[in-house]
Amino acid sequence: MSERKVLNKYYPPDFDPSKIPKLKLPKDRQYVVRLMAPFNMRCKTCGEYIYKGKKFNARKETVQNELYMGLPIFRFYIKCTRCLAEITFKTDPENTDYAMEHGATRNFQAEKLLEEEEKKIQREREEEELNNPMKVLENRTRDSKLEMEVLENLQELKELNQRQVQVDFEAMLGQYKELEKRQREKEKEDDERETKEMLERALVKRLMDSDSDSDRDQEDGKALKRPSAERPTDILTTDTGPDTKGPSSSGVKRQRVESWERSVGALGGRGALGSLVVRRKPAVMTSAQPAAAGPVAATDSAAPGPAERRSTSSGASSGAASVQNSSSLGLLGAYSDSDDSGCD
Repeated sequence: MSERKVLNKYYPPDFDPSKIPKLKLPKDRQYVVRLMAPFNMRCKTCGEYIYKGKKFNARKETVQNELYMGLPIFRFYIKCTRCLAEITFKTDPENTDYAMEHGATRNFQAEKLLEEEEKKIQREREEEELNNPMKVLENRTRDSKLEMEVLENLQELKELNQRQVQVDFEAMLGQYKELEKRQREKEKEDDERETKEMLERALVKRLMDSDSDSDRDQEDGKALKRPSAERPTDILTTDTGPDTKGPSSSGVKRQRVESWERSVGALGGRGALGSLVVRRKPAVMTSAQPAAAGPVAATDSAAPGPAERRSTSSGASSGAASVQNSSSLGLLGAYSDSDDSGCD
C-alpha cells in the first residue's frame, strides 16, 4: 500500500530503454473523450437543435495528411441526442474555431461567413493601399461615386412612391375634424352625466336633511304643547289689570306680553304656588265685633238688617275680586307666608 504513491521508481544500473518492446498501434486510432459541443447545430436527420455546451462522449482521431503549420488536426464523432445519427466536426487552427463536416448544419453560419468575407476584402485592400498612393486615390473616387449613385437611386424611389401614392389631404382633414368633434361630444356627455349625478345626490341629501328637520320640528312642537305646569316658569304668568270689573273672565282685558316676560313670565295668583301662599283675610265688620266692644255699644247699636248684610257681603266679594285682579306687586303685598297666617 505504501508503494502506491511513490513517484520515483528504481532503475537498475544495467537498464536499457531501447530493449523495451514498442506497441505497433495504427496512426488513425480513435480515443473516447468527453467534450462539449463547440457551437450551436441542428441535426440533418431529425431536425433536433443541439446547443453550444452540451456534453457528449465523443470519439477522437487524428486527421491524416492535414497539418497547419505543423499542428495536427483532430476529428470528433458524436451522436444526435434524439435519433442517434452520427455527426462529425474537426478543429480549425487557422481561424481558431471548429469546422462542421457531416451530419448537421451550423446555426448562424451564413452570418459568420459574410463577416469573414468582409474582413478578408478589407485586409486585401489595406495591403494594396499600403505602398501605392494612386490605389488609395482610386478607391476613394470609386467610393464617392458609389455613394452618389446610392443617394440618387434613393431619391428616385422616393419620387416614384410620391407619384404613385395620391393622398387626399381634404379627406384626411375631414376625418380628423370629425374625430375631434365626436371626442368633444363624448366629453360633453360625460360632463353632463356627472353633473346630473351630482345634482341628484345633492337633492337626495337635501330631502333627507329636510325630513330630519321636519321630524325635529315635530318633536319640538310636541315638547311645546306639553302642560304649562311642567315648566318651572309656568308659575310666572301675566294677570289682568286693576281695571277689571268682577270675577267673570268675559270682561277681563289681558295686557301685552313683553319680551322678558315670554322667557321669565309674570307672577300669577292662580299658579302652581297658589296652594303654598295663604291669602290674608280682609277685615270685615260683623255683628260680633260690636258685641265684643262692650255692653254699651251692644245696647246702643241695633242688629243689622238684611240690606246691610247684602252690602257687607257685596263689599267683601268686591274686595276679594280686586285683590285677585291686582298686579303682581299688589298680590305680593296682599299675601303673607304660612307662618304669619299661623301666628294670626
